[in-house]
Amino acid sequence: MAKSSKLVVARKGRVLLVRRRRDKRWMFPGGRKRAGESERKCLQREITEELPKLRLGELRLWKEVNRKKRRTGRRMSDAIFLTKKVSGPLKIGDKREIDRVAWRKPRGLKLTPTSRYIRDKLFPK
Repeated sequence: MAKSSKLVVARKGRVLLVRRRRDKRWMFPGGRKRAGESERKCLQREITEELPKLRLGELRLWKEVNRKKRRTGRRMSDAIFLTKKVSGPLKIGDKREIDRVAWRKPRGLKLTPTSRYIRDKLFPK
């Protein structure tokens, strides 16, 4: 079982990303699971916390990633979900954790390691 869940949605060559306040790195929205929570429920809760006005279409599990990060040796354990439809304004809910949300091109940004992995697999050059 994955320890966290991430959402990937693309629109017109751009992807939905949030920027962490603490290190200014961009990432796909999502977060860590709580005890007894499924990956899908985790994602739905995290999106509600981070982007409360956003409504998601049907979620499809793309992949569960369980790997070691090259630089740190820490393990990635993420369930990656895709959706084709989102609606609603990009309003930040948790301003202590996130300082920006935007539709961005996935290249040329300072991404978290997990988000770089997802970008490289789903949006190759």
